[in-house]
Amino acid sequence: MASKIGVYFDIQNIGGGLDIETLVTQAQEKWGDTTPVVKTVPVLADALDVITADITEKGLDGVLLCGASPRADADLYRLSVQVGHVNLREQCVLSYKNADGTVPDIRYGGAPQSVAPALLAIQARDYVNMGVVKLQKSEKPDPVAIAGVKRILIIGGGWTGLTAALEAVASGYEVALVEKTDKLGGAATVIPVGSPLASPWANKQPTNVADKIREVMGASSVKVHLNARVEKLEGQPGEFTAHIASAAGIVTVTVGAVVLASGWTELDDKYLAPMGLGKCSKVMTASRFGKLLLDGQITARRIAFVLDTTLAEDTWRDASPCASPDATPSAPENVNAQDEEKPFIKENLENIRHLAYSNAVNSVGMLRLANSVCEQTDDATQAFILYKNMTVPGIFERFYKKMQNRLGIMMTKADVTDIREVGNDVVVECKNTLLGMDFNLNVDLVVLPTGLVPTTAKDAVVEFAYRQGPDFPDMELFDGFADSNYICFPYETRRTGVYAAGCVRQPQTLDACEEDAMGAVLKAAQCIDSATRGVAVHPRSGDAAYPVFNFVRCTQCKRCTEECPFGALDDDEKGTPKPNPGRCRRCGTCFGACPERVISFADYNIDQIGSMIREVVVPKDFKNEGPRVLMLACENDAYPALDMAGMRRKAWSPYVRIIPVRCLGSVNAIWVSDAMSKGFDGVMLLGCKYGNDYQCHFVKGSEICSKRKENIAETLNRLGVQPERIEQFETAIDGYDTVSDLIDGFVDRIIEMGPNPFKGM
Repeated sequence: MASKIGVYFDIQNIGGGLDIETLVTQAQEKWGDTTPVVKTVPVLADALDVITADITEKGLDGVLLCGASPRADADLYRLSVQVGHVNLREQCVLSYKNADGTVPDIRYGGAPQSVAPALLAIQARDYVNMGVVKLQKSEKPDPVAIAGVKRILIIGGGWTGLTAALEAVASGYEVALVEKTDKLGGAATVIPVGSPLASPWANKQPTNVADKIREVMGASSVKVHLNARVEKLEGQPGEFTAHIASAAGIVTVTVGAVVLASGWTELDDKYLAPMGLGKCSKVMTASRFGKLLLDGQITARRIAFVLDTTLAEDTWRDASPCASPDATPSAPENVNAQDEEKPFIKENLENIRHLAYSNAVNSVGMLRLANSVCEQTDDATQAFILYKNMTVPGIFERFYKKMQNRLGIMMTKADVTDIREVGNDVVVECKNTLLGMDFNLNVDLVVLPTGLVPTTAKDAVVEFAYRQGPDFPDMELFDGFADSNYICFPYETRRTGVYAAGCVRQPQTLDACEEDAMGAVLKAAQCIDSATRGVAVHPRSGDAAYPVFNFVRCTQCKRCTEECPFGALDDDEKGTPKPNPGRCRRCGTCFGACPERVISFADYNIDQIGSMIREVVVPKDFKNEGPRVLMLACENDAYPALDMAGMRRKAWSPYVRIIPVRCLGSVNAIWVSDAMSKGFDGVMLLGCKYGNDYQCHFVKGSEICSKRKENIAETLNRLGVQPERIEQFETAIDGYDTVSDLIDGFVDRIIEMGPNPFKGM
């Protein structure tokens, strides 16, 4: 724990808004020998030499930088001792608002300011004291290094898996490639000519998948396992043990990380039965059409390519007399938990979910197939592309425009309301077309989009030997796709060290699958490297701390093992947690769950945050000096949103004190108790949004915190304290325009409630 701390105030960033000399004096008087160095520096970014010299001369074991947000300049300070930051710029000076709601003209950067507002000075003093005690209760972590096997397990030998294998070899890694069938290539083997793969992005290109296969098979550092599956994966990043089952028996391979490239399976025909699939031989999926076209078996000359789910959707919706357009959602993203309880939707939810598998691959693929059949028949074929939504991502727009002008292809937006056989023809009924008229289209063949269902939605592609279960958890939230965080961490799954790529992650064209393979291999390589250094992977990349357990006091309640979002904890036969540091992402959810408070990190622990809370001076005179409100803000979304709000002068109440936490899932109930017993009048919990489109960096932190808050509310009720004094709010990193209103609204409610009954006790 830091016992000799140097405190440095950045005049450039805060000098114009605060009386720095008074802050220096207050720190010296309060902390005495704990802070042998308290200095002002004109420009903190240029003060590295001064700080380094002080560390040597004064024997400092901690440095506290008071100025800009740690998000702004933390990377500048890679010192040999612990480094703490006090955010006096974004979340103090720039965000300051008077108690009456006015915002004074305070400038940072050394601009003249004769007298700082009293509440701003009090706020700054509190934050400095909180920063000092945070370092006092913190230790420099010692990393737990893992061997780090330079071998990557790739599951799936299709286009994505082959690309991943070649990328891994080129990066200096060995590869164990597992393919469930008897040959490599996957779906790409029936796509001899693919959608554009490179510049100028206007023409189809040969996939040359055979060349990829030959290159992989000829690589000495690649071991291919055909007709095989991963029966069990145990261990942790850097030292996984994969048990591969094949006709030859079980093969055990040690790997450092895993790339999941198991691809997709075709959507069950029953979902498109209302459009004639399975009932009419002249209606088929794009996947089957492509295979027949490759074999030269397509004889039809008038073909309708239907990119439309209106008919299928209306069929199941209108089948129930109790369903109405208002009550029944038309797309899966509109199906929320309340809707799912409605009788008709509950019965047909699986049919509704299938709409999630319609994607850009269908649009680009239909354009390619229409072009191919026209070429194959020397433009004797008429191809009609009927779409409700034509999705051509990015530079594929060039291919789309070329197909618009292609002889033999006609496109129109249309609602396909009926598909029926009439004699030797198939009649496609089209309404709301771009032609300004409804019409019936007589064709020889109808081609429907192929739903790309990830293999993880149907099968356990890999069996994990984890206490939390053998599969990827909560896959239903993502329609079975393995990627658990599209927005912030592409390729990431809920199992640390396992990275998804290709159509098992999301429906993608071949060029996107190649890019995915490269990205996933890069992540796998980074993961192995992190394991060898004993540090965390995303989102706290480079964090050397890990949870330490005091097993003497552990009651084997299993809350930590059950709530860990990443399966980092196993347990023995008695239920005692068994940590796997390599799987841990350092979110702190485990110690937030622990009722005995026996889990801690070297630089983030229960006592540390509790001490920071107790360091705030809470006035007894509620009426004249105002309330005090504690905010625990998640460092990934809430804290940066607050920083950006401050930079935009979106000021908020001076009665709030903000403490960043790794995740709301790490919030322990004792912190709320500490705040209330200290006399705080309210507690705000500000974190990520949660629900079916969850994008929390630690997957379930906000949701877990919400459940714990209910238990805290019950306790407060029993103590005679209004549970409304503790409130959880949601924001995203782009919520900087609204966070100040959230804060002020909550403070206003606290003022209306009056003082905390425990104040002054």
